Amino acid sequence: MSGPPTAGNPTHICRQECSVAHKKAIRRYSAAAGGWGALRAVGSVLAGQDIAIKGAETLLRVNQPTGFDCPGCAWPDPKHTSSFEFCENGAKAVAWEATDKRCGPDFFAAHTVSELAGWSDYDLELQGRLTHPMRFDAASDRYLPCSWEAAFELVGRRLRELPSPNMAEFYTSGRSSNESAFLYQLFAREFGTNNFPDCSNMCHEATSVGLPESIGVGKGTVLLEDFDSADAIFIFGQNPGTNSPRMMTSLRNAARRGARIVSFNPFRERALERFQAPQNPVEMLTLTSTPISTGLLQVRIGGDLAAIKGLMKAMIEFDDVAIAADQPRVLDADFIAGHTQGFEALAADLRATHWGAIEYQSGLTRADLTEAARVYVEARNAIIVWGMGITQHRRGTQNVQQLANLALLRGNIGRPGAGLCPVRGHSNVQGDRTVGITEKPGAEFLDRLEKRFGFQAPRAYGHDVVTSLEAMLRGEVRAFIGLGGNFAAAVPDWQRTRAALRSLALTVQISTKLNRSHLVHGAEALILPCLGRTEIDVQATGPQSITVEDSMSMVHASMGMNPPASEHLRSEPAIVAGLAQATLGARSKVDWEALVADYDRIRNEIEAVFPIFQAYNARIRVPGGFHLNSTARERIWATASGRANFMVAEGLNEDPFEDHPEVLWLTTMRSHDQYNTTVYSLSDRYRGVFGQRDIVFLNAREIARRGLAPDDRVDLVTASTDGIERVVRGLKIVEYPLPDGCGGAYYPETNPLVPLQSHDPKSHTPSSKAVPVRLIPSRPGPSPQPATAGGAGA
Repeated sequence: MSGPPTAGNPTHICRQECSVAHKKAIRRYSAAAGGWGALRAVGSVLAGQDIAIKGAETLLRVNQPTGFDCPGCAWPDPKHTSSFEFCENGAKAVAWEATDKRCGPDFFAAHTVSELAGWSDYDLELQGRLTHPMRFDAASDRYLPCSWEAAFELVGRRLRELPSPNMAEFYTSGRSSNESAFLYQLFAREFGTNNFPDCSNMCHEATSVGLPESIGVGKGTVLLEDFDSADAIFIFGQNPGTNSPRMMTSLRNAARRGARIVSFNPFRERALERFQAPQNPVEMLTLTSTPISTGLLQVRIGGDLAAIKGLMKAMIEFDDVAIAADQPRVLDADFIAGHTQGFEALAADLRATHWGAIEYQSGLTRADLTEAARVYVEARNAIIVWGMGITQHRRGTQNVQQLANLALLRGNIGRPGAGLCPVRGHSNVQGDRTVGITEKPGAEFLDRLEKRFGFQAPRAYGHDVVTSLEAMLRGEVRAFIGLGGNFAAAVPDWQRTRAALRSLALTVQISTKLNRSHLVHGAEALILPCLGRTEIDVQATGPQSITVEDSMSMVHASMGMNPPASEHLRSEPAIVAGLAQATLGARSKVDWEALVADYDRIRNEIEAVFPIFQAYNARIRVPGGFHLNSTARERIWATASGRANFMVAEGLNEDPFEDHPEVLWLTTMRSHDQYNTTVYSLSDRYRGVFGQRDIVFLNAREIARRGLAPDDRVDLVTASTDGIERVVRGLKIVEYPLPDGCGGAYYPETNPLVPLQSHDPKSHTPSSKAVPVRLIPSRPGPSPQPATAGGAGA
């Protein structure tokens, strides 16, 4: 029996990948984002997955009208696509899926689950594509192959045996298509539950909860072409060079025509500084680049609310001066009077907030915030962009609503070149919610569902991620089905949440590659391997296409080109239909076989339940697809008041440990070679980290103040009052320019530090971007899982 892969024991890992993975170094990376570094990374990942030729051919079909949608981020496609409509990290996502490596029954026969539990997530996924349905065998502590029929029968029998349908959780990942997500919610609701924990609960749920109260819709209000006419772009808590690299094209073009870009981020991310366009021959050959941000403000972790209120306070002061001088108003008074309510309360709150408190909480000076506010008010049209640096906070919903306030003050919603732009993560996380993946369904939607399918849908609200885990801890859940994703790695508070998952009677994972969630399992467990985006999906009526919705509400078709990784794979819609048939049997009102035979039929049902999808099948056959209109974009406010609402967020503090002198504020984050929980390599080149992930970033003053030195090893211990010790051990200190009192470390390895109860009270989004921790010199002891290849502890 072999151990975890190492340079001397390259189980299922090619020599090239091993040599790259284990060259540890910390060295300054001086190049711009993108450029030759991006091209070298694409070539390296294709070679590392043994698909240099196949991968290059596959990449030419990414995000093309007749190709497949990138399985990475949700950034939209331009109307006129180029032949190379992919980015570095999109290429990594494609290569990771299109790999020629396979993880089949022979692999599982050679390794027990207990052994695999000691491997890192990087090593697990590096084994390649899953090929067969597998069932956990407790006697041998191994996954053994089983038939699809046996797998479906087991799930159906166990679900029917539950005392209540609400004892099952139906989790979704943003990778899932509109078609599979619609069938999934249809299955669960006909079964009798609204338990839909979703990956968005852990990411942008604060956006989905906050914006409807402010503007009546839970989505952004801009289109990609709005970036062509924006005079200013304000970016909060988003690292586009890593999380959505194709966004860099829009930012570069805006910067080159003179738009002013102001970025708020604790880290000086390279892509926010300068970008070299890999598709631009002049920049590539001359080694030049385009400056991106005209202002880069390093806000203190947890200081976003204070910074945004500081911008608005400065705007109120500008407006007061203009009124006193009988000059044109700085605020859009006509828009405020005609379209909003609550301005007076907001203005009173801002006037009562002292600049000293704003400076302390934000870590920014009044002068810097005033200058940024001046850029904003001098712009006729401004776009406000944000990512999870805004949403993953205890006050994430209020952060989002303050950004909406910022837009409303200048009327920057509902006109070209202006609006709100939340940058969502996974490629269809927004679409899944549009077609019914929600634990809080509206009555109108349920009425249409019942009328269309003839069954009584459950009306009681179900569980999101946090409440599903809380229910597991109380022993109220017995079964978990995951439609994609890596739930066990993505969730916070591993010590408690993994124990909760292991207490379940049944866990089922619909997956493309081996991951942590297959090893943190219930008494009975199944791995159901599915097709990926790059693969041909053939059903009874022939090859099928799926559809996805991007961050700007564009819906378009996606059709794979590669043969399936195994003849035993099934599509997500087919797997969901098989589970539904085995569970519901003759009592089901749905013709599952007919729907899966032709995905046009699924789309017809989506259209019948959601009128916004009118002429669905016809419109997706138009290159580029179609846009789901936003009422707020038309200045129609679907709120209770019929107006856009200014929302007041009292105070500035984020957490009760805000002022404790020993507490460090930690943000958990991705490396550049990572997408969500998937780690493509152990490097993070823009931050100068190579071959390692077990590190914590601190600035030089913070290191010295704590009596430490670079390369020292420390343990991070959560500052909490619940008596539970949460610790990640042995992280190496790396010096990096950050605000005082702040640190950064990699996700998901530091998820154990985030208490389950530490979340936004409205959206339940975990506060992963502001975790109060204490640093202590490292001492021996276990961490929750290995962080790096070869089983090295975190």
